[in-house]
Amino acid sequence: MSKKNKLALLLMILIGVGIFFYSVQGISYHDLVGDIMHLNWWWIAVAVLCMALSIVCEGFVVKELLKRQFPTYSFKDSLRIPLIEALFNGITPFASGGQPAQLFALLQSGVDAGRATSILLMKFVVYQSMIVLNFIVCLFLGFHLIADKLHVMGLLLIFGFLIHLAVILGLLLIMYWYGFTKKMTNLCLRPFKRLLAPERYEKYDKLLNEKIDNFYRESLQLKANYRLLFKVSLITLIQLFFYYIIPFFILLALRVEHAELLTVMTLHVLIVMVISLFPIPGGAGGAEYSFSLIFSTFVNSGSKLVLAMIIWRIITYYLGMFGGMVALVIKPDKYSKQD
Repeated sequence: MSKKNKLALLLMILIGVGIFFYSVQGISYHDLVGDIMHLNWWWIAVAVLCMALSIVCEGFVVKELLKRQFPTYSFKDSLRIPLIEALFNGITPFASGGQPAQLFALLQSGVDAGRATSILLMKFVVYQSMIVLNFIVCLFLGFHLIADKLHVMGLLLIFGFLIHLAVILGLLLIMYWYGFTKKMTNLCLRPFKRLLAPERYEKYDKLLNEKIDNFYRESLQLKANYRLLFKVSLITLIQLFFYYIIPFFILLALRVEHAELLTVMTLHVLIVMVISLFPIPGGAGGAEYSFSLIFSTFVNSGSKLVLAMIIWRIITYYLGMFGGMVALVIKPDKYSKQD
């Protein structure tokens, strides 16, 4: 990790500690300690296991994508990729550092840049598609549960969905209507020609067209592997299932027995969509606020709600980041490409 990344990691830990201390303000210390003492730690262990299984599933996705040209690529090194992704997603705005970090990790293992880029592209397209699919289902199942409670949250959910949907539609346009997409991109760029200096405009125009060309070339392989695409899509759905079910087990650990599994998972999907809109790394502040607001539906006790939020944040955010720190110091094996 660079010095800048280490500072970002330290800052996010300090922000998290600050948010936790702020959250317990006004909460009875006696009640909070009592809730901790009465926690069912077996359910906490199950929640941690679900997070671990979610990461393991992502490791299997990496291994499947590498299998054809790198059949000896170990699961240990495959597992490094999602852990390193979790770390750098957690310390960069809009999770923008995860993709470059994964690329670097694959290059360390001897995977050539072209193949690594193709793998990460396929992984990104599948993951975004499954996120949108899950959200569409949950939008119909659970939107009414929070729409009346907070109209602003409802707007954020719709906005988040539209952003993710726009990303998928843009990628599909490049994959299947390449020529049309190039023309539309150049047309949309024209108004900026008058606003930007000629050198800067040419730079952005060239960069954007190169990105589109590179994606189209890589997408040809994506379209040619429907069986692999289906397999990694199924694994990704399982990965998301394990992730989305975590709050249900946290509520069981707090002995909240009236929570319904489908409702809890639906609300968690909606929370994750909102978090993606916050520019602060990890959605710090917004994530905790969204969780507390939405899950107050199930938890009437203020101390239990704060404790649920803290446990959820540790499991779904900090656990992956600390795992990524461990993965960074593990030296990967070197592999050779087999045609």
